[in-house]
Amino acid sequence: MDTTAVSPRLSPLVRTGVLATLVAVVVNTLAAGLALALGVDFELPDGGESIPLPGFAMMTGIFSLIGVALAAGLARWSPRPAAHFLGTTVVLTAISLVPPFLVNGNAGTVIALIALHLIPAAVMIPVLTRSLRVFPARR
Repeated sequence: MDTTAVSPRLSPLVRTGVLATLVAVVVNTLAAGLALALGVDFELPDGGESIPLPGFAMMTGIFSLIGVALAAGLARWSPRPAAHFLGTTVVLTAISLVPPFLVNGNAGTVIALIALHLIPAAVMIPVLTRSLRVFPARR
């Protein structure tokens, strides 16, 4: 397989995705810090521990980069990468909203966790979907 034909084509998508990941990490970490400052404890009664601020940054970064990898894979192999990425990520975002309800946290923690799932999605999904629109539809 000749990767020289693929890499330059995907480079702008990956660059944009990594930049969007950095933005998502910063914005989500700031939002988590604001929630902590407003009194949200992020304590999970099942485990008795509180989610640390760096944990929000790390998980945002990991899952955002997974989104970039998904976008790159769809750009390479999907006949309609933007539409498939949008549909897939909206479903995955909806699924990600279930666990905050299962941790038995207080209302403030649950609401903050839901917001902290939606914030990076609001950054990553539009940016990557727009970036995927430059890839022509294939049959």
